[in-house]
Amino acid sequence: MPYALTEWTAVVPIRAGSRGLPGKNVRELAGKPLYRHAVDTALQAGASQVLVSTDIPEVLNADHPVGVRLIFRPDELAGDGVDMAPVMLHALKTCDVSGPVVLLQATSPLRQAADVLSALEQLLSGQFDLVMSVTPAESAVLKWGFVAVEGRYQPLSEARYCFANRQSLPPVFRPNGAVYAMQADWFVTNRGFVTERIGTVIMPAERSRDIDNLSDFEYCAQQMSNSPEKKAS
Repeated sequence: MPYALTEWTAVVPIRAGSRGLPGKNVRELAGKPLYRHAVDTALQAGASQVLVSTDIPEVLNADHPVGVRLIFRPDELAGDGVDMAPVMLHALKTCDVSGPVVLLQATSPLRQAADVLSALEQLLSGQFDLVMSVTPAESAVLKWGFVAVEGRYQPLSEARYCFANRQSLPPVFRPNGAVYAMQADWFVTNRGFVTERIGTVIMPAERSRDIDNLSDFEYCAQQMSNSPEKKAS
């Protein structure tokens, strides 16, 4: 398959600060620091290089497999309120990256190499600017909306869904944050993720948990203890 022969770069961004679970990115999960699961998944999927963007001294000073490159993330890109787009731009420009790029956030350790390869396959089809992983969500969200200043209700989607039976609503999916694939040049020119040409890789809910707190961490630990693939990694 063409995408298996294409060189591509993975970016794994991690920072020291975390309000929900302090130190989570380096907290040990299934025998290794959380962020290493993202790094190892990228290498298993065939990444030609893995860029780890971080402000964590112990990560910057640690030994890593061949193909892993550490990038010091400056303070202005390591705060709670910093979006992912400038972090990605800094990593891509620092390392002069070209070609396909996959963002793998450390907080999604249950993703598999197959998810990454599926995203790359779709990206290289040329149909999309961005391919991201999604997971099934509750369709009742289609009934939701905003309340304008004057009190008018503005539906999130089509007004007819607000009055439909839940069973008749169409399937809904939400981004799960596990995989984002794009071309480096497109991202640098676009300066962010926003586009109308987005492809999807559907991941099951049980593998879509994003670690934000201790409960999430413990869930992932339990899932990994029951997963032969994750044990082997």
